[in-house]
Amino acid sequence: MSITGKKTTDAGHQGTKTVADLPPRERLVQAASRLFYYEGVRAVGVERLISEAGVTKVTFYRHFASKDDLVVAYLMTKDAYYKGVAEPLAAGHPPAEAIDLIFEAIAEHARERGFRGSPFMNAAAEYPDAGHPVRGLVTSHREWIRTLFRDLLTRLGHTDPESGAGALLMLYDGAMAAGYLDDSTAAHKTLLDAVRLIRSGG
Repeated sequence: MSITGKKTTDAGHQGTKTVADLPPRERLVQAASRLFYYEGVRAVGVERLISEAGVTKVTFYRHFASKDDLVVAYLMTKDAYYKGVAEPLAAGHPPAEAIDLIFEAIAEHARERGFRGSPFMNAAAEYPDAGHPVRGLVTSHREWIRTLFRDLLTRLGHTDPESGAGALLMLYDGAMAAGYLDDSTAAHKTLLDAVRLIRSGG
């Protein structure tokens, strides 16, 4: 997994697409992804986003009615990315192996240079209103994770897949936090041992 990136590969062309080659909306989302993740949503203003993306204020407001709309777009790209990693693992492997591989991917992600924890948890901390659209997207992302784990545990024949999914979600949250705050390499074995205990129904 990689949470940010300044270049995108275009499969139809040789070489790499730079940010300047992207349409204005994509440039804004990429600038937001980098700045919001590393500096925080509230700390980054619209003028900074416009400057980083190389667009005009008119262009910004043509695509996004407010900064909060850009925050939602930023989180939607992260939601799609995480799904793009986890769902093929869930579909392509036996359930026990799929669960282990998903957490291996999380552990690898947490060891990446520049990792700052979950973008969803970070955003939720800056939006305390549970009724805000940003919090709504955070909630739907977490429900997707819970459902993914519940379905895998059900396929596995777990005695209580609902409870097990909740426990795996807590491990997921903990792995994201520990990857930023602690020595993620040292926590790797502990994480996977806990995952295997939960999925075994123990």
